[in-house]
Amino acid sequence: MRYETLSLPPNLILSHQMNILVIGSGGREHALVWKLLQSRHRPQIFVAPGNAGTAEIATNIAVSVLDFEALKNIVLQKNISMLVVGPEDPLVAGIFDFFQKDEQLQHVQVVGPSAEAAKLEGSKAFAKVFMQENNIPTAEYQEFSVENLAEGIAYIATQTPPIVLKADGLAAGKGVLICENIAEAQAEFRAMIGGKFGEASQKVVIEQFLDGVEFSVFALTDGESYQILPPAKDYKRVGEGDTGLNTGGMGAVSPVPFADAAMMKKVEDRIVRPTIEGLQKRKMTYHGFVFFGLISVKGEPFVIEYNVRLGDPETEVVLPRLENDLLELFLSLRQGNLAAQDIKTDSQAAATVMLVAGSYPNEYEKGKIMTGWDTTTGSFLFHAGTKKENNGDIVTNGGRILAITSFGKNISNAVEICIQNAEKIKFEGKNYRKDIGKDV
Repeated sequence: MRYETLSLPPNLILSHQMNILVIGSGGREHALVWKLLQSRHRPQIFVAPGNAGTAEIATNIAVSVLDFEALKNIVLQKNISMLVVGPEDPLVAGIFDFFQKDEQLQHVQVVGPSAEAAKLEGSKAFAKVFMQENNIPTAEYQEFSVENLAEGIAYIATQTPPIVLKADGLAAGKGVLICENIAEAQAEFRAMIGGKFGEASQKVVIEQFLDGVEFSVFALTDGESYQILPPAKDYKRVGEGDTGLNTGGMGAVSPVPFADAAMMKKVEDRIVRPTIEGLQKRKMTYHGFVFFGLISVKGEPFVIEYNVRLGDPETEVVLPRLENDLLELFLSLRQGNLAAQDIKTDSQAAATVMLVAGSYPNEYEKGKIMTGWDTTTGSFLFHAGTKKENNGDIVTNGGRILAITSFGKNISNAVEICIQNAEKIKFEGKNYRKDIGKDV
């Protein structure tokens, strides 16, 4: 199940073929490449490092997303004119700034924010201060480090459980703990400050627990104007019924039934617009996606977290529903006409079910041979943690292995198609949730 690129007269196509470098190796990056290849401009796409799925439709290059010098060499060798940054690590590490400061790279359009703006994801404490500055609704909080550990312990004792602990820095989506009692929260707080999440938890945000239903909203911005993409809802817990450990995401659905026009107006007025205005006030350079991790509490939206890129696996349901030419949306960031774009959305429901390694998110084995690809029908297969061996076998190469995305007349129907295909794909230890979307 795939889309074909449009056949258009030459005068409607860019005067030269555009070479794009997408960096990352997950399902989000496979979906980005897949969507960009539908552009009427017919770009040539390279992926660093990519996976077995991107290798089928683009050119993989085995380079780390954090090796900026190696990425520079690729850009110069392949005549790259656009860099699309998938994951958060290179953004927080300053890849946008690296390209802007290098005379040989300044001509390359980077889809992603500056390092300063990327602190919205790179530092939970920074994001909280930013939200306070701009009157953006979020949970009450305090931040602590080893220097005031005792104050943190005392502060926890004054809270009403459940209590939320967040590692300040990047922790691969696993740095948030919800503790059911004060003793557990104090023990976990000590462990976090003591290095449970490495440098990411040298500072810890202790936050009020908000009781509600989570959902995700994405905006594409040039730092001044913005366009809102279709909302989605993802499922973080590894177990059905939202039980077990937090993961990078076990599935997602779009649209979100309770994120209706009235809710989305609240989100735009109270959260999206003030965020973009806040970026302008701080003179932050931002040319890319803003992810708003939200929670609806009695019908009122609050921000749980910011990400400075597309979420995963939400990307795998949002991009299939987006009917716009994604490359043209990206080009509008530099051309200054983003505000004139009109976001078009497929009316069908989309769902994605993630196949994961058996013991994920704990330690897991790699290298399990995968079969059954040729028996699936009616779904998009976005590779996440996969690798193609020299003998042609596709093997597991991560915790989250494959996102199976399907359209349906409603969410339940879309999930049903995903699960039918999930049964057909085989590898040792395969695990997935069968209840994605059942709560909406």
